[in-house]
Amino acid sequence: MAEKSIEIMAKTIYGEARGEYRKPNCGTKSLIAVGNVIMNRHKHSGESIENICLKPKQFSCWNPWDPNRKLIENPPSADAIYVLCYVLSQKLIDLKIQDITNGANHYYSKIAKTPPYWATGHVPVFEIGNHIFFKI
Repeated sequence: MAEKSIEIMAKTIYGEARGEYRKPNCGTKSLIAVGNVIMNRHKHSGESIENICLKPKQFSCWNPWDPNRKLIENPPSADAIYVLCYVLSQKLIDLKIQDITNGANHYYSKIAKTPPYWATGHVPVFEIGNHIFFKI
């Protein structure tokens, strides 16, 4: 897989889940879960990793108004969590890490005041930290 795919996936995972990494019972699994969603969308749609991650309003860290956007545009290369996100992205793309989310292709953070419209009527298939995952 292209270097650009690995980089975009790593930035997405970092922007979406780095805060979950240090929470009890989360760690690497919280990063992998976001990567699983990206890969599940890729497998289902055939779209490129870049298109999936950068599609407007799909991963909030890429939204122009999101505070994570500036950080992921130039992530600190010495940050151990970013390095881990990069390594995990390589492994996810190479299919060396299994899906721990039961096929999830959507998720949202419990921090949101109200669930997104798309979650209505759907049962979560996985949960870790503040993230709730769905297969829609």
